[in-house]
Amino acid sequence: MKCRHCGAECRLPFLDLGSAPPSNAYLDAAALQAPETWYPLRVLVCTECWLVQTEDHAGREELFSKDYAYFSSMSSSWLAHARGYVDQMVARFGLGAGSRVVEVAANDGYLLQFVRQAGIPCLGVEPTASTARAARDKGIEIVEEFFGVELAGALAARGWTADLMAANNVLAHVPDINDFVAGFARLLAPHGVATFEFPWLLTQMREAQFDTVYHEHYSYLSLTAVERIFARNGLAVFDVQELPTHGGSLRVFAQRADTGPHPRTAAMATTLEAEVAGGLRNPVRYAAFQAEAERVKNDLVSFLIDARRQGLKVGAYGAAAKGNTLLNFAGVRPDLLPYVVDKSPGKQGKFMPGSRIPIVEEAHLQADRPDLVVILPWNLRAEIAEQLAYVGGWGGRFVTAVPRLTVTAAGAP
Repeated sequence: MKCRHCGAECRLPFLDLGSAPPSNAYLDAAALQAPETWYPLRVLVCTECWLVQTEDHAGREELFSKDYAYFSSMSSSWLAHARGYVDQMVARFGLGAGSRVVEVAANDGYLLQFVRQAGIPCLGVEPTASTARAARDKGIEIVEEFFGVELAGALAARGWTADLMAANNVLAHVPDINDFVAGFARLLAPHGVATFEFPWLLTQMREAQFDTVYHEHYSYLSLTAVERIFARNGLAVFDVQELPTHGGSLRVFAQRADTGPHPRTAAMATTLEAEVAGGLRNPVRYAAFQAEAERVKNDLVSFLIDARRQGLKVGAYGAAAKGNTLLNFAGVRPDLLPYVVDKSPGKQGKFMPGSRIPIVEEAHLQADRPDLVVILPWNLRAEIAEQLAYVGGWGGRFVTAVPRLTVTAAGAP
């Protein structure tokens, strides 16, 4: 396979999860009578530019379809993160009514609603019809297309040259990463800033977060790789911040390489040094990750089998993409996990892809009173545990599988 950034041959294996359907391809009842399409799910490393990447088997239009099921506003902690981001960017870069803000992958308007409330003109780019519709319902202007150089040029011609561009958890989702990044260099104002947030590869490896691997994530990103990709496509990274979101993320700040005014911060060197120390330029470190994924899988399956033998009732919470990766790699089916609760109305009444576990509303969990609740989106454990604190009333416990199997009493810190 050729590297999607530099074109070198990718030969270093990182992770092989067998095969799986797309993680956001939730099934309705009629689809249960038909076969599903499964694709190989393998991840390789380019040892020239250190971009970690999936093999490509499905196009972006299939993975990010009109009925895309992930809505960012479903998480209260993520909404708080978005509000804080807007406040910080306004203060740091002096944004106001004369500024222009563009968000790429605006989803359901979770972030731009706060930009709009601040009185700053804003525009969202969002290719999925389901989330774009929700953003428009919030009064946000949305361009319903995939982003790249061509669209950036068209938006610039319309007067949308941006003082700030935001791209949260989308850089990993693009198959043509060079065209995508070059679009930011095309649309940014000479003094403009673009921020990108993405799960940090170093944390993913340290914490055995293999369930963040799915077909919709084409790339797994380090600052080492991102800085090289950006430099080739007209952007210069000048600052970086570590974030707790999604189990450990980076926020990188970039500007046009030809006109950007911001000096490079000391955090850049510190983060790059951490990546070297963590083995992100060492082939041996990548080769060890497969065993970590298999350990997590085996521990979860053994736990669920033991629970069944003991006659314990088990349910799960959070029909998240990472949960689908975990369940499909582990081969978990409704006999071991009868249902998954999710607060999104768009997922309720459907079935998890691959495992075909039914997705139900929270009232089902309250009626069933399970002994164990497996929290699949472990990155939102604190938020979900608070929401489901009542589970402790019947002695229920919470379970997470990543980075290691953990069982805690409901209501425990």
